[in-house]
Amino acid sequence: MTVVEPETVALAVIDLARADRFAEIEALFAPPLRAAVSADTLRTAWAAERARIGSTWRVGAPAGVPADPGLTRVEVPVTGERDGHLVIMTVDRAGQLHGLRLAPSVTSEWRAPRYARPGRFDEQEITVGSGSSAVPGTVSLPRRRTPVLGVVLLGGGGPFDRDQSVGAGKPLKDLAWGLARRGVAVLRMDKITHAYPGLASAPGFTMVDEYLPPALAALDLLRRQDGVDSERVHLLGHSAGGRAVPRVAAADGSVAGLILLAADAAPLPQAAVRAVRHLAAEQPGPDGPAAVEAISRQAALADSPALSPATPAADLPFGWPASYWLDLRDYDQVGTAAALSLPMLVLQGGRDHQVTVADDLARWRDGLAGRPDVTFRVYPDGDHFFFPQRANHVDRAVISEVAGWLLRPARSFWKRFS
Repeated sequence: MTVVEPETVALAVIDLARADRFAEIEALFAPPLRAAVSADTLRTAWAAERARIGSTWRVGAPAGVPADPGLTRVEVPVTGERDGHLVIMTVDRAGQLHGLRLAPSVTSEWRAPRYARPGRFDEQEITVGSGSSAVPGTVSLPRRRTPVLGVVLLGGGGPFDRDQSVGAGKPLKDLAWGLARRGVAVLRMDKITHAYPGLASAPGFTMVDEYLPPALAALDLLRRQDGVDSERVHLLGHSAGGRAVPRVAAADGSVAGLILLAADAAPLPQAAVRAVRHLAAEQPGPDGPAAVEAISRQAALADSPALSPATPAADLPFGWPASYWLDLRDYDQVGTAAALSLPMLVLQGGRDHQVTVADDLARWRDGLAGRPDVTFRVYPDGDHFFFPQRANHVDRAVISEVAGWLLRPARSFWKRFS
């Protein structure tokens, strides 16, 4: 067997991707990876990253470290005119790929937003859940003597860490620090797909597996924290996390209220096509039309009556298994939310092309119409993460809105007894 340098393979993969030769990359996959990821999936992800970080790329030096026996993990920094990322590959001695993903660049630096005051709260590292569903997390606790209300944060789709790191931005950390500074206890945690890479493409995996065990364990843990009012613990979900929170709340039965930030409501296969079309139009290039064609083909299969548990994950959007898409067909997030007698705050960014005012917020408004306990708000300058233009932090106004909505019931409660 000819031994191939992993770093050489990694650079060759990037060159192939830049030349739109994704079928040749797929040919390098070891069988387990080939079952989960296709050339179409790669092409779509690459086009999305090109639109995010910019089309003029500078490739840095690859760095390899030993991984599992016989494998090397190689990280290659790639920088565009707007941002950067790491291309992370796991390579064996024969040059086959056992893993391939994109991650935020380690050179991206997060600085605390001005509205965060770290001196007003303490943080502690915790473990949420147990066994094969245990994930690491962080609790932010205000320095107050009286019991405070709490909120558990659920991140969006993808293997995000607890901060939902994306480039130089950490929107969930912004939310946690901004709310803790205002007297709210906050728990955030790594996605289970971040803690256990490869789980998202495992046969049988569903949104229930992705969100419910960690979220239910997090709610229980936050309620048991000293200084937290166990009867006033809320759920906040962003994007796919917003889609999940009604399901989690229905399963828990004791959630005090829901906050939905850019929560998707349109059928996900259609939304995926819409998002890729937008990215292709925003950053015209040779890979754009091919990426739209690829995601359209995958989305059509996810929507098709022919979809079955045996459909290969590599033929479906994002490399998710058929079980995930079949489960989504049976879940109506808007209907589930409407059946809950809980106060809700629904926020949407006007510049968001992944979850939109027209396709998603409209469905929430229709399904929750006439509910005096539901508040809707659109931030015209906000993107998918509620970052204003030319900013890398959640809008201060969004933090204030969420904090005010959370604390308003508390003020009303104490006013009755003062």
